[in-house]
Parts: sequence; C-alpha cells; structure tokens
Amino acid sequence: MDTLPQAYRFWNRAARRLLLVLTALGVLAALPLGFVRHQMEQKSKTVEFVFDYRDLLLVASYQAHPQQFMEEKLALLKEAGVTTLAVFEGSLDDFARAGRITVYNSMQAALLQGEPAPADENYTYVLFADEKAAEALEPLFRRAFEASGNAVRTWSFGGKPGLVLETSVEDAQLRPMEPDPLTLEELAAAGFRLLPRLTDRIRPYDPDLMDEMLGRFAELGVERLLFEGTEATGFGDQAQMQSLDHFASLLNKYGFGLAAIENMRTPQAGFATLAFKTDYDVVRLYSLSENDASTMSPAAIADRFLLAAKDRNIRMFYLNAAPMRSASKPTITDPLDNLVAALDGRDGEEGAVAKLERFGFKAGFAEPFDYRYEGWQKVLRAVVALGAIAIIALLLDAFLRGFGLIAFVIGLVGSAGLFVLSPSLLEQALALGASVAAPTLAVIWALGRVRAHTEGDRRPVGGFGDADPAGADDERLFGGRWLFDGHPAGRRLVSAVFLFAVTSLLSLCGTAFVFGLLTNVTYSLVLQQFRGVSVLHAAPIFLVALYVFLYTGRSVSGQLRKLLRLKVTVLGVVVAAVLAGVGYYYMTRTGNSGQVTSIELAFRNFLESTFGVRPRTKEFLLAHPLFVLGLFLSFRYRAAWVLMIAGVLGQLSMVDTFAHIHSPILLSLIRCLLGLGLGLIIGLILIALWQLGEGAWRRWALSAKGKRRSA
Repeated sequence: MDTLPQAYRFWNRAARRLLLVLTALGVLAALPLGFVRHQMEQKSKTVEFVFDYRDLLLVASYQAHPQQFMEEKLALLKEAGVTTLAVFEGSLDDFARAGRITVYNSMQAALLQGEPAPADENYTYVLFADEKAAEALEPLFRRAFEASGNAVRTWSFGGKPGLVLETSVEDAQLRPMEPDPLTLEELAAAGFRLLPRLTDRIRPYDPDLMDEMLGRFAELGVERLLFEGTEATGFGDQAQMQSLDHFASLLNKYGFGLAAIENMRTPQAGFATLAFKTDYDVVRLYSLSENDASTMSPAAIADRFLLAAKDRNIRMFYLNAAPMRSASKPTITDPLDNLVAALDGRDGEEGAVAKLERFGFKAGFAEPFDYRYEGWQKVLRAVVALGAIAIIALLLDAFLRGFGLIAFVIGLVGSAGLFVLSPSLLEQALALGASVAAPTLAVIWALGRVRAHTEGDRRPVGGFGDADPAGADDERLFGGRWLFDGHPAGRRLVSAVFLFAVTSLLSLCGTAFVFGLLTNVTYSLVLQQFRGVSVLHAAPIFLVALYVFLYTGRSVSGQLRKLLRLKVTVLGVVVAAVLAGVGYYYMTRTGNSGQVTSIELAFRNFLESTFGVRPRTKEFLLAHPLFVLGLFLSFRYRAAWVLMIAGVLGQLSMVDTFAHIHSPILLSLIRCLLGLGLGLIIGLILIALWQLGEGAWRRWALSAKGKRRSA
C-alpha cells in the first residue's frame, strides 16, 4: 500500500533537486552576461552639452541689439562647456529672427511701396536682407512652397531681392523648410558641433533632397541627429515609399548616429527601426526644460545632470531657454546666465562640468555603447532561460505540491512556442516570472526555517513543508502554539541575522535572471522596457500572504474554512480599509510615474549627497528593518510570522532595482547592498527597542502581580 506514495515522494524530491540545480546553473550563466554589460557601461563615459539655438534666437529677439546679444551669449556658453548647438528645420519665423528676411502680408507690402492695398489678395511677401541671403535661401523657399502647390514669383524693394509666396502669412509660417545653410556654416566656423533636429513634416519624402541635406551636414562635421515631434523622418511615407528604410541607408552612408530623448510619453514612431538599422548607434539625452532652467539653482541643475549620468546612463544634456516676464520688475528675463553658472560653477560651487569629471565623466562628444553580442552569449542566455523556467516551476510546486516537474515541462513547450512568435516577449515573460519567484521563494524558505525551529521540521526533503503540526487546536486560526519557549534572545538574534542574510542572497540570485535575460542593448537605451513592474510589486506580497495564512496551519482547506468563518467586525472593516489604502498608495508609487513630495525629494537628495548612491527608502527604512524584527520575533511569537509579508517588500524591491536596465548594473548592486546594510542596522535597533520594551513590560507585570498578592 505504501509503495506508490513512497515512489511518488521519491520522484517528487528528485524533481525538486533537478529544478534547484537548473536554477543554480541559470544564475551562474547570467554572471558573465552581467559582467559584459558592466564593461559596456564603463566604456562610454563622455558627456556632451547641447544648447537649443532656436531658443537663443527667441531670447535675442527681445533684446535691443539681438546680434550683439547672441554673440556674447554664444561665447559664454562655449566657455562654460557647451560644445554643440541644436539647429532646426527652417521656418519663416526662424529666418526672420536670424535677420535673413523680413516678412510682410499683402497690405503691409502695398503700404511699404506707397500703393493701395490689393483687393482679394492675402499673399506673403518675403524681402531678403542681402544678395547672399537671397542666393542661399531662395532655392529652399521655392522647393518648399512649389512642392505644396503655391506659386512663387520674384519681387524686390529698395534694391533688395524678394519673393512673393501665394499663400497667407499664417499658412507660410507653418511650412517646414531645410535648415538655414548660412547659420549652419557660421556656427560650424565658430567651433560648435551641430545637432540637427529633423521632423517628418516635409512630405512627401524626397530621397534626393534628403541625400543632399545629409551630405551637407556631413561636410559640416555633424555626427548625430535628433528628431523633433512624434515621428522620425521617413516614417509617414514608409508604407508607400519605404522612406524609413531609405533614410536609414543615408544614416549609414554618412555615418550618423541618433539621440534618444529620455522619458518621452510616447516613443517617436520609427525611431526603434532606425536604431536597429544603424546598429544602435544611439546616445540617451536628457532635456532640461525652460522652466527648470529658470527656476532651479545652478547647484541643483549640476546635481541633476550628475544623477542622470551616474544613475541613468545619460550622455547628452540638452539645455532649453525661453524669455520670461520678471516677477519682481517690469522687464524680460532669461535663464542663460543661470545655465552658464550651472555648467561653470558660481560663488565657489562646483559646476556640472567639473562635478561630472570628478565622477569620471569627461566633457566632450557623447559616444554610443560599445556593445558586443557574440555567439557564446546566446548559449548562456539559453541556460538562463532554462533556469528561469525552473525557478518558476519551483514557485508553483511550493503551492501545488508535486506539480513542479509538470510545470517545468509545460514551461519548456510554451517557451519554445513563444520564442517562435516573439523572442523579446519570451525573455520579458521569463524575466518577470523569475523576478516574482525568487523573492517569494526566498521568504517562504525563511518561514520554513522558522517553523523548523519552533514547531519542528515538518518539511519533506527538498520541499517547503506542508505536513500537519501535532497537537493542533482546530478552533484556532492556525492551530498549534502561538508562543514558543526555549529560544534565548541571543540565539534568536543570531538566527534572525543569518536568515536575513541568506534570504537576501537568494533574492539577489533572482536578479541574475533579470540582467541575464534582458541583455539586449535596446533595454539599456530604453528602446524596450521591462514590462510588468506592477505585477512584480504585487505578486510576491500576495503569494507570501497566501502562504502565511493558508499553508502554515494543519491543511490548506482547513485554513480556508476558518478564514471564511471569521466574524466581520467594525474593527476588521477599518483595518481592511486602511490596508487597502496603503496598498493603493504603494501601487501608485511603483514604476517611473510615481510622484514624490518635496520633503521626500529633499530626503533623497540628502541620501544621494551622503552616500553617493541613494539606497531605496522603502528597503532600508521600512521593509528590511521589519523583516529583521519579524525574524527575531518569529522564533517566540507565531503572530510575528505576518511580518514576513512586509519582509518580501524589501526582497522584491531589490529585484526591481535590477529591472531598471538603463541604470548601471554596478550601481544597482551597490544600492541593494547599501539598503541591506542600513536596513540591518535599523532592524537591530528595533530589536533592541523591543527587548527594552518587553523587559519593562515584564517588570511592570511582576510588580502589579506582587501588589495584588500583598493586597
């Protein structure tokens, strides 16, 4: 009769051992992949400061002497560390602000010539500043407006050449044209590198024009392009003309790379395709808004740039500016001097250029990641994927005893099918599953060790435990004892620290599946992102809570019946509402969209300046200390097992830290270790406070008992 159960237990134990071995192999295979990523991140350490030239034109247009103002500010910006100027496609407004043209409508042109206003005419009259401007810009105007069906004819006044554009000024101002060739030459001659900002508004896509324009850029020393708007150049006509493919071929022909703007709400359509076709010659760019440029202090701007370079692998910093009304006096102000001070320093404070250089980031021209993807990496990634399937199967086996091997086989078949459909979706799914499984299993293991030292080792070899405790009281929620004796405080402290260390190590092993599977450079460039952050933040908490309440009693079905029979009280409803509110707040703080208060932001800045690397607040200030305290108390009080649920928050947070692939992998490791160290210290302080409070309570209880006896 016992033959079948014994055979089943034997094969079940063997299956768990196999899954544990495959999981360990997956972790080991991920380590070389993590080292390769670390090397890639260390080789790209040059930062580039870019200023928006169109903004400078706009600010200068509010000055009494615009040209003189621009010359002075360009010299200051260059001296402060700005090496590159962003230039845009041309427009009537840009050419007018640059002093190349003067624009009139039909009525204004008639008044200028002393003639009556023409009836039923609303044209645009353009007067060039000189023959040089006319020679350079007239071909641009004719190509842009004749392609749109607007007639263009010559016109002159006062000896200056001009054009009549048969459309309204309002319409003409919206028409995109090629960048001003005269401005490009002047800025290049002044020693600035150019960063052209192109759009997809010049339609239909003109292959010859684009080839000519990019060739001119190459002659001026351009090495990188930046797109403006929601679409990359060529995207709109891709279906009819394969324009995006043609534009990619031109980028390769002239050796141009791209810049990717950080934190765009919607990725620019077509950008990922161009990045792929140019072998990911892409640099990440942080844009400082006009408002921040005006309101932030120079020191705060410098700190923000340092944080972006150090924590998010940003290598280009884009400076915006805008004229603003002064709040204290009747004048127009601008942030140019503030930006110069932020880069160069002010009043003895270190500027962004010097601060970044002190951290190993030299000012110059940004370079793309020097990544290598070799054949042996594919083999290691396959092993990591196998380990991820194994650890997910172990998680299922922890809740469905004996299902591990079946789950592993199903996972293999499903992964093979998903690989055919979408390899990137497979790697993200496995990374998410493994990132949920690792901290969950680690905390369940810690709970199992606590049970072994309190209720007795009731686990099958290699399992997580599901046998019935002896002497259980069926009427109690969990059954068994709620108070455990025979564990001195010193022994409980050593055990708690040991379990905290091992549990954290097991969770950190889970991070290997994240950086081992998501090794593609597209994740470092945020062209792809790790999906399922909300699942990672919620699933381990739910699973550990499920295990604590259902799997630590006599049986799962018995625990479930007891939970369903619990009486609903006002206090219970209040507690549930509070927990729901806390859970909602916690989930709203996950991901990149979470908001922080000014107090929390100041605290973060304090941590950053104190440690150089900011540990995650919820780890060292909340989850890790509660976990250490919970482990200590769990050896004496069964109710303290609930604190394991809070403990998993810190464990999953460490895995989530490595899910930020755009952050350097070494920095993520330092952040986790720093959080563990600080969390352990705070946890030990909580234990000391508990012991003091418990001792005081006992003395008070003994004193009260003695008084009752004497009375």
